[in-house]
Amino acid sequence: MSAITHHIPDAMLAAYTSGRLPHPFSVVVASHVSLCSQCRAALEAHQAVGGVVLEETHGASVSSSLKDALLAKLDDPFSPEPVFDRSGIFPGPVMEALKGRAPRWKKVGMGVRQDILSENADGSVRLLNIPPGQAVPDHGHYGLELTLVLQGSFSDKTGHFGVGDLEVADEDIEHTPIADPGDPCICLAATDARLRFNSFVPRLLQPFFRI
Repeated sequence: MSAITHHIPDAMLAAYTSGRLPHPFSVVVASHVSLCSQCRAALEAHQAVGGVVLEETHGASVSSSLKDALLAKLDDPFSPEPVFDRSGIFPGPVMEALKGRAPRWKKVGMGVRQDILSENADGSVRLLNIPPGQAVPDHGHYGLELTLVLQGSFSDKTGHFGVGDLEVADEDIEHTPIADPGDPCICLAATDARLRFNSFVPRLLQPFFRI
């Protein structure tokens, strides 16, 4: 893997640590952390600080009924969640989102394919498979978009992004990502709002592809 040069912003990492980051973005952040030793160390630092704050926080008294109800739940049967390990280019968090299956690619035009892993009120997270040399239509953003490269690479006016790199694009950024020559560029992308396409055809097709 080439050196990772585009990392998670510290404020976003803090939000992830505290559990305040929406699920689509959390999948991308967890996937990047699994690939990046620098951000993994930063995450552990945030967790350590959170632990200190928790230890120094004064406890609050609760009713005996609430305490008894909580302790009773410890005896409830439960099924452990399956643990998904890395498979090929896909980190464990992506394999968990895929539920251990291979991607189910669907065409969205110009050779680009996608697999929507989840979509709800918080946003969507999807895998994108972009052929070498292919450009994603010029677009802006109504919200935030995180894009993590899992295979290949792409370039736009903000820079070059290889495996493990994370691009953070907000309402101020308009760009035309182009997959570099070589392997298809496979990315994990999360958004909390629809993209803002600048040309007519992508806008026309947007509702069908839920982008």
